[in-house]
Amino acid sequence: MRPRPVVAIDGPAGAGKSTVARRLADALGYTLVDTGALYRAVALAAQRAGVDWGDGEAVGAVARGVVERRELALGRSEQGAVRVTLGDEDVSEAIRTADMGMGASRVSAAPAVRAALLDLQRQAGEAGGVVLEGRDIGTVVFPDAEVKFYLTATSDERARRRWAELRAKGHDADLSQTLADVEQRDSQDSTRAVAPLRQADDALLVDSSGTGIDEVVRSMAVHVARVAAK
Repeated sequence: MRPRPVVAIDGPAGAGKSTVARRLADALGYTLVDTGALYRAVALAAQRAGVDWGDGEAVGAVARGVVERRELALGRSEQGAVRVTLGDEDVSEAIRTADMGMGASRVSAAPAVRAALLDLQRQAGEAGGVVLEGRDIGTVVFPDAEVKFYLTATSDERARRRWAELRAKGHDADLSQTLADVEQRDSQDSTRAVAPLRQADDALLVDSSGTGIDEVVRSMAVHVARVAAK
């Protein structure tokens, strides 16, 4: 066992993984690794290069390129939010659109993209004391993680959260369309051939529907502390 555990948080789009992972990492004093942001950044890089997200070989080449050139990096802003840089540019806001969410789902289905980012994710977390969130952390990236959570909520609840987030950022979002996007994303993520979204057999299910974030994070932190103390 590592000196401090690897904490893997998987779950569908809109379940609150990014917020919970950040708050949990802060509560534990662990490092946060936002793997979803990596896929969003690859989608953005591919779009800017004129590469179709459905072209697995081409988006794989884009992913390999940004990794080999060390152009893709994760950090923290002064406010504690995840900061993503692509080359010399801070793309933290640019990758958080609904379009880039769909793009991340599309490019993450490409085996070449997943292979390119796999080592990057494992290197970031191999020593432990990290919180990683995504869709295949506990099943593929760190199947040996000491702590695994599957964070979810109803599709209606997840759509409402995403709609509120988009509206708060000034986007003219429609709730019914947001729900349709969430359900489409769920279908894409759970049916893809490579590393589909699923709950690991040894993951603890956490349903955040109707539950405040403070309560969710507190219960997860208690579970991590219990495991770390063994």
